[in-house]
Amino acid sequence: MAFITSRKHATNTPKQKISVQMSSALAVMLLPLAAQTALAADVATSPAATKNESSTQGLKEINVSGDRSKKGVNEFKADKAASVKYTEALVDTPQTITVIKRELIEQQGAVTLTEALRNTPGVGTFFLGENGSTSTGDAVYMRGFDTSGSIYVDGVRDLGSISRDMFNIEQIDVLKGPAGTDSGRGSPTGSINLSSKQPTLEDAFYSLVTAGSGSNKRVTADWNKVINAETGTAFRVNLMDQDSGNPARDEVKNKRWAIAPSLAFGLNGATRVNLNYLHVKQDNLPDGGVPTIGLPGYTSPDPKRPFITNAPKVDSKNFYGAMTDFNKVTADMATVRVEHDFSSTSKLQNTSRYGKNSQNYLLTSYRTHSEGLLTPSATDLSTWTMARTIPTVKDQVNEIFANQTTLTAQFTTGVIAHSVVSGLEFINEKQTNFFYKGKGILPNSNLYHPDPSAPVSDFNLQRNGERTDGSTSTQSAYVFDTLKLGEQWQFNLGLRADHYSTTYTSISELTGKGIPPGTMSALAIDTSGTLINGKLAALYKPTADSSVYAMVATSKQPPGGNSFALSAQAGSAANPKFDPQETITKEIGTKWDFLQQKLAFTAALYQTEVKNEVEQDPLDLTYRQTGKKRVQGLELGVTGEIVRGWLISAGYAHMDTSVEAGSVVTASGVNNLNYTPKQTFTAWTSYTLPMGLMIGGGARYVDQLTRGKDGAVGTPVNTEAYWVFDAMASYRVSKNLDLQLNLYNLADKEYVASINKSGYRYTPGAPRSFSVTANIAF
Repeated sequence: MAFITSRKHATNTPKQKISVQMSSALAVMLLPLAAQTALAADVATSPAATKNESSTQGLKEINVSGDRSKKGVNEFKADKAASVKYTEALVDTPQTITVIKRELIEQQGAVTLTEALRNTPGVGTFFLGENGSTSTGDAVYMRGFDTSGSIYVDGVRDLGSISRDMFNIEQIDVLKGPAGTDSGRGSPTGSINLSSKQPTLEDAFYSLVTAGSGSNKRVTADWNKVINAETGTAFRVNLMDQDSGNPARDEVKNKRWAIAPSLAFGLNGATRVNLNYLHVKQDNLPDGGVPTIGLPGYTSPDPKRPFITNAPKVDSKNFYGAMTDFNKVTADMATVRVEHDFSSTSKLQNTSRYGKNSQNYLLTSYRTHSEGLLTPSATDLSTWTMARTIPTVKDQVNEIFANQTTLTAQFTTGVIAHSVVSGLEFINEKQTNFFYKGKGILPNSNLYHPDPSAPVSDFNLQRNGERTDGSTSTQSAYVFDTLKLGEQWQFNLGLRADHYSTTYTSISELTGKGIPPGTMSALAIDTSGTLINGKLAALYKPTADSSVYAMVATSKQPPGGNSFALSAQAGSAANPKFDPQETITKEIGTKWDFLQQKLAFTAALYQTEVKNEVEQDPLDLTYRQTGKKRVQGLELGVTGEIVRGWLISAGYAHMDTSVEAGSVVTASGVNNLNYTPKQTFTAWTSYTLPMGLMIGGGARYVDQLTRGKDGAVGTPVNTEAYWVFDAMASYRVSKNLDLQLNLYNLADKEYVASINKSGYRYTPGAPRSFSVTANIAF
């Protein structure tokens, strides 16, 4: 796979001029495979490579005939996580971290974060929304909990419920387990960090041009230019333009463009400066899903109409929204990063970031409850209609200003070697939501033959003066120390303190007798506190390329910490009278690098307990923080190169979840957590043949999902498990051009990808589809 390497992937081999090596896939599961003929190879070195040989930055040419056996050229396996807080190699990091590299993402044709996260088991967008609402963007669940508020870009929190594109991303680090010590407040079960592409000291151009099912049209370009090799100055720009439909529903549109310029100084010196900017514009027609009528487990919502139970399911390609629906997103992010090496053992890094995300959408949501489902004739399905009375508007603006300073130092005290990371972080996050009137009145939709073009009456969308403003300011200090005793023992200590202040204001219109129209009232709530989180781990190395470890770590989430919304309601977890939610995770695991560090194997057993959940006492009806939830499981992973030319990335997760104290949260009544499949499996493998053809593919398995309880009658309480198989093939036409074919959902499996809390609506999985990509490199 041709690529422009980031600074994080520098190697000791001479730099080579970039060229494309396309990867491919043929649907397979993670099964023992017969050994295959190794790929013979040579790597050509260009004059430019020789000139910049002393630099630690570089762009490599990986030819089909190239010697990919050399250390550092491994398209799937990463050696380290991107964050400076992790000083050791992944094999010596005592925690489950999945690194998804760009080469794997491009082999699969994945273009969004949601698609890329299919490469790690137990992580996905399983939750469609609550009641009439629909989740948008990267609504990610991990190990039983919503992780959407714990997504980071280059180590800084990224706000907004938007869909993140992969055009400017080098790798994704999925940290599983509490990330409170690493990142501060956040999800109980982990975080996701996206690493942006950065300038390097190689001239190169790389472009992907894609067309496929659903009128898919997409082009990306990645251009790197050395401005001055002596001063280490380089410029890089990444571009993306996409105008695509949806293979499942013709009306759904995904249209976006983006630009990400970056400028670097001093890449070959002790002081390095990177200036990055990102601008993304999206103009989409959103998908609100389809009714669950006819799915397994569906029964009539009306006892007087039992015949509804046997109604056939609707066509999963139906669209129940309106053509007036929209989803407009604008994202801007400016980052300045300065690094200085005091010596070979100490480094200072400072990052400043301003970011703003604006999302404005109108989505026609609905509920197929008893009152909303009209059946004039029990036998004539063409007369059945569905009320669409929940037009949902979201106008949300998120802003963030952050400054992080991190000092890394290595030293010894007696027989103990230390790697210490200490830092300070100052961050201010704001979120404003505006509310609307004039949403219009939608006509009833035919259940089996909806008409998206039906006119919407009284449509005059405008802000009504109501809004909410939330803001959290945090000042943080942290320190990590990795202590090494000899070659075999390692201990990791981490401590973080976060002082937060959250303010929330709600402006709403007063209604009632004698109150003039347009009279507004404001409710202001605030809270503050200090969170202390820690991490402790011990690691033993049986061999130089293996480890066995035990770890315990904590995480905390204060009221309103995820939504920036405080509440005065007695039963709301966002009420500032309550203490922060607390999480503790215990993990034991092992990591092994095989085949001269080309293939990584990981295994971990873990238990996570989340306490201080708000519950109502059934006797006195008061609310107390007596709730406790537990997730425990096993996770296995294998990533890297088996033999020359044969790559693999696979993982399996088994999760047992339960409510240890408090009321059951599932609609089915089983004591599990919602939207958490018990078993998940993911695998992708590819093999390069001598004639320049690469074939391979992948498989995904997701167990059934249980939905939440909210009083809905007749809707499915869980989804069915499913397998999906994908395939890929690519061929090198010339040194500057590869052609790649991706086939998705080979068996055309119909499945439920996500379901909403009430169970009225679900998102069907993508049907069988294809894409063809031209990979161009110079």
